[in-house]
Formats: sequence, C-alpha cells, structure tokens
Amino acid sequence: MGKLIGLIVILIVLAGLGLVAFAYVGPILGFDFSAPQTEIRVPVTLNPSDGS
Repeated sequence: MGKLIGLIVILIVLAGLGLVAFAYVGPILGFDFSAPQTEIRVPVTLNPSDGS
C-alpha cells in the first residue's frame, strides 16, 4: 500500500512539473495563453439609499 501511495505522489509531482514546463515552453511552440481582448459594456442602474 505504501508503494502505491508513493507512486501516486511521484505521478502528481511529475504532472505538476510537466504543467510548469508546458507553461514556459508553450509560447515557443506556438500556443497562445493570453486572454481575448474584448470590451464589454453593461449598463448599471444605481438606486440611492436613504441611509437606514
């Protein structure tokens, strides 16, 4: 049972390292991680409060 937990921990660490490596190497490979730049305008109605 201890070997299974150790294997799972090692796999989680390797997955984390792979994710970090992909974040660094992704833009070099042509992956774009930037958010789309769109302007959103939503009208807001403010109701005055009476202070109570």
